[in-house]
Amino acid sequence: MLAAMNNFSILLVLTLAAALESGGDALARTALHAHAMPVRIGFFGAAAVVLFIYGVTVNLPPWDFGRLLGVYVSLFFVVAQLINLFAFGMRPSPSILAGGALILAGGLLMTFWKA
Repeated sequence: MLAAMNNFSILLVLTLAAALESGGDALARTALHAHAMPVRIGFFGAAAVVLFIYGVTVNLPPWDFGRLLGVYVSLFFVVAQLINLFAFGMRPSPSILAGGALILAGGLLMTFWKA
């Protein structure tokens, strides 16, 4: 089944992986800033579970590791910026948007360029 994945379904799986990694990182960040120890432990535990699931998910597509992680980085950038905006209220600066455009261009090249 995984060997038959097309580019669109691979991008969906990698987007899910990006959401899991960004979400797990956000949970860990929240844990670091929590004051009550039981809350910290709960957030760290949730982060560990989410990041483990991310590690499995990101490696499901049948692409070679270099291409897989190269494309993943571009999707991770987008999801991380959305989480930063909606969870932490931080808008990306013009320099982040410009750099992100370059990251996305690279991801598109690695996804769709036929060698």
